[in-house]
Amino acid sequence: MSEATLNSIKENPDEFSVQISDQVESFLVSVAEVAKGDDPDSAVPYLLLELSQLLLAGGRLGAHEDFVPDERYEPDTGPEADVDEMRLKLAALLEPVDVYSEVFDPYVPRTAPVACRISDDLADIVTDLRHGMAHYRAGRISEALWWWQFSYLSNWGPTASAALRALQSLVAHVRLDTPLDELDGLDIDSNATSDDGELEAEAGKVMAAEIGLPLGLQQRS
Repeated sequence: MSEATLNSIKENPDEFSVQISDQVESFLVSVAEVAKGDDPDSAVPYLLLELSQLLLAGGRLGAHEDFVPDERYEPDTGPEADVDEMRLKLAALLEPVDVYSEVFDPYVPRTAPVACRISDDLADIVTDLRHGMAHYRAGRISEALWWWQFSYLSNWGPTASAALRALQSLVAHVRLDTPLDELDGLDIDSNATSDDGELEAEAGKVMAAEIGLPLGLQQRS
C-alpha cells in the first residue's frame, strides 16, 4: 500500500470503515448463500473468489497503523450466533475435498503439517467477522475496526489464507488436469503425519471425476 493511499485512509477514516464493513458483509452473505447448497457446482470457485476479496480487506487492515478503541474494555456484543449449522452444511457440500494439510506457522523450523477442514475454517472466519460486525452495527466503529484488525492478525487472516491455498490448489488440479489420488482420508483427529509422500497422499479422498463434477470446473473439450 502506497504512502499516498495510507495518507488518504488517515484523512478519510469513515470511508475506510465503510469499505471494510462492506467487504466483511459481502463475505458473510456469500458464505451463507453457498452453505444453502443451491449451486454445489459453483461452491469451490465461488469460495475461492470470496476469500480472495476478503483477504484484500485483511491486507488493508494489516497495513494500517493500529486502531485504538474508544473504550478500555470491550463492550458486550451479546450472545454469539451459532455457526454449527453452517459448518455442517459446508462440510456436507465440500465432503470430497473438505480436509487438507496445512503448516501452521511457516517461520517455525520443521513445523509438521496438520489436518484442517475448509468448513471449519469458514465457520471460524464467519464467527470472527460477525463479532466485529456487531460492534459496527451498534455504532462502535473504532471497536469494530480494532477487532477486525486484531483478529485478522491473530486468527481469521491465517485461517483464510490457509483455506484459500487449499481451494486454489483444488481449482489448479482440475484446470491443469492433475487429479489427486484416491486414498484414505487424512485423520483430522490425530493429525498424525509421517513422511512427505504420505502427507501428500492423505490430503484428500479425491478422484478426478469427483473434483470435476461438484466444482463445475470441467475442462472444455
